[in-house]
Amino acid sequence: MYDIIIIGGGPAGLTAAVYARRANKSVLVIDKATFGGQITFSPRVENIPGFISLSGNEYAEKLVEQVMTAGADVEMCEVLEVKNGKTKTVVTDDGEFEAKSVIIATGAKHRLLGLDGEEQLIGNGISFCAVCDGAFYKDKTVAVIGGGNSALQEALLLAEQCKEVIIVQNLDFLTGEKKLVESVEAKDNIEIILGTTVDSLIGTDELTGIMIKNSNGDISELKLDGMFVAIGLVPQNEFVADIVKLDERGYVVSDDNALTDAEGIYVAGDCRTKRIRQVATACADGAVAALAACDYVDNFD
Repeated sequence: MYDIIIIGGGPAGLTAAVYARRANKSVLVIDKATFGGQITFSPRVENIPGFISLSGNEYAEKLVEQVMTAGADVEMCEVLEVKNGKTKTVVTDDGEFEAKSVIIATGAKHRLLGLDGEEQLIGNGISFCAVCDGAFYKDKTVAVIGGGNSALQEALLLAEQCKEVIIVQNLDFLTGEKKLVESVEAKDNIEIILGTTVDSLIGTDELTGIMIKNSNGDISELKLDGMFVAIGLVPQNEFVADIVKLDERGYVVSDDNALTDAEGIYVAGDCRTKRIRQVATACADGAVAALAACDYVDNFD
């Protein structure tokens, strides 16, 4: 029986583990893939407080080391179900674990294009965050894939430092808000290509371009220094859909106090309803969720 089980080993979950251990609570962190979360795909990160520059993998290693030194247990397995009762039973593909409280910190994955070699090029020409990686493409040519609000916001940010930004949208119109569309159209260094999809990627170790296909089936090449994919996020919350409230997009509904509508279950990081999804906000969520869970455990009877 643990005091707190944390599902998800990204910055939110690992920060929660540190805070919970400092409160002398027994803690288990479970992750199905890689401890560190999405940040591990970033080759260089410059917006984490306290570090001028380091790789996402280095940052993840520091977080994991901190959690292990603090005395938390870790398990690499997939959570299949959480049974909600006075105590919580976390069912995994490697057995069951019990706790007084659970923190959901499963994050959200960037929706991929589904092309050959795409995952191998993440961090090597393929990015998802202009705030995080835009500076690496100063005075270079990049593409933004997508036409919604997120894609247009990314394009506008990139246009401030890139030589050229090319928006590639599969529909015949941009789906973002009118004001954003107008802002994008007013930028001299933003080109918009509509009714077009990415057919394939060029480059083995590093992205050098993409092949695009228009609605007529014509294929052409775009030479690029980088590509930002902005076609949405996919929260990893299916396994708790029957015990906590999710919004229409699958995010756990929560306020800034990390509370869900299920007693003793808290949420932190990119998997919850929120506006800003960055490493710093994930860590903040983790601290808030851990302290809330600790209060709950202290009053558990």
